[in-house]
Amino acid sequence: MSARMIAAIGAAAVSVAALVVAPMAFAADVVTAQYRTSASGATTDQVEPWFKLVNTGGTTVPLTELKVRYYFKSDTPDVGYRFACSWAVRGCANVTGAFGTLTGGAADRYLEVGFTSGAGSLGPGADTGDLQLRFYRSNWGPITQSDDYSFRAASTYSAWSRVTVHRAGTLLWGTPPGGTGPTTTTTSSTPPNPNGPALFDDFNYASSVDSRISQRGWTVRSGGGGPGVPGAVWDPAMVTFPTVDGQKSMRLESSNNGSSARQTELYHQRKFFEGTYAARVKFSDAPVYGPDGDHVVQTFFTITPLNSNMDPNYGEIDFEYLPNGGWGEPANIMYETTWETYQNEPWIADNIHTEQRQSYAGWHDLVIQVSGGRVKYFIDGAQVADHGDKYYPETPMSLNFNLWFISGGLVGTPGDRAYQQHVDYVYFAKDQVLSPAQVQSRVNGYRTSGVDHVDTVPAS
Repeated sequence: MSARMIAAIGAAAVSVAALVVAPMAFAADVVTAQYRTSASGATTDQVEPWFKLVNTGGTTVPLTELKVRYYFKSDTPDVGYRFACSWAVRGCANVTGAFGTLTGGAADRYLEVGFTSGAGSLGPGADTGDLQLRFYRSNWGPITQSDDYSFRAASTYSAWSRVTVHRAGTLLWGTPPGGTGPTTTTTSSTPPNPNGPALFDDFNYASSVDSRISQRGWTVRSGGGGPGVPGAVWDPAMVTFPTVDGQKSMRLESSNNGSSARQTELYHQRKFFEGTYAARVKFSDAPVYGPDGDHVVQTFFTITPLNSNMDPNYGEIDFEYLPNGGWGEPANIMYETTWETYQNEPWIADNIHTEQRQSYAGWHDLVIQVSGGRVKYFIDGAQVADHGDKYYPETPMSLNFNLWFISGGLVGTPGDRAYQQHVDYVYFAKDQVLSPAQVQSRVNGYRTSGVDHVDTVPAS
């Protein structure tokens, strides 16, 4: 073979190789991953990887074609992981999460984040905006993240090569941890189980000192502290369990004399998260005795303790009825409020709310669905609010009822007066999205069977 022919063949081979490699070379670093975290500790109850994807190329990329992988080591015992989106510029409903496994490398698990068509495309020079994501062990056990391949305790966004970006199976950005895999990919959610964990309480108690109350995880609040009128006392004796309208119920009765106040609250332990919450509540527009007009709040809510100002893991989901107005409202108003966080001094509230300006005196069926990044509120079978994105709760919450007076909201008229709120039952179905009709069917089933209390919800 002549030297000229050898040279020609060599040139052709180079040309073919260039054709094969060019698409990969062209694709490299077209979409880069920026990363930060809002949970920077060596251990945490949930990992919080936040991402921005940046298109540094010259063509538009449909987000449905992209996958982002965050690599980590599984914790012992392996009880599985669950994914959640706290907030996303493109909408949490358009963000998906699944978990995969690896073997033989620096990580044995990864979170794979994807997008639905509703997320749109990423044009040249554009970014996705915040993807505020999190995942946690299904038993809410501690997670050691300091040895996780993709973890970095960074509080501001910057490019991070230990998070990878893939397009249609091709690696665009980052360095995987090595090893073999993925061997499996498992979705982050489990289908609802009609026989799954649930709480039902018909409030069939003798009094606030009935030993079954604490045995069943409830606390009748006592002592001082907010919310409410400064110096108000939480009075357990005013939490009673009479028969109202033919049904055994819990009664909260709160009173004041125009200056000092006694308030009431019953709350359950902190172990409730995603699922369906329900209660049948009787609200009142007028005091049972004494002068009217005080700014009183009648509630059904869930809450996580605030560990510090603007705590990112704080959560609260509220039904709050104000029969005499308050907070700038002149008359009856019902609020549905979902909280991201807050601080007391100076007051900063980061929440979203919906309201109905009408009387809700009498019995009402309240339902809250918490699932898939959305919090949906229902009154008497009709949906009245739909919240989500960054306001979606992030940690287990307690379940609460209280009746209290807004600070500065007493009318000042001398004389004793008292307001009442009644609760027929409370129900929670863990990890199940139930319609108001389905809730009523479950409650009727308990009562038909003569069951006045069930609690199979595991502790968090």
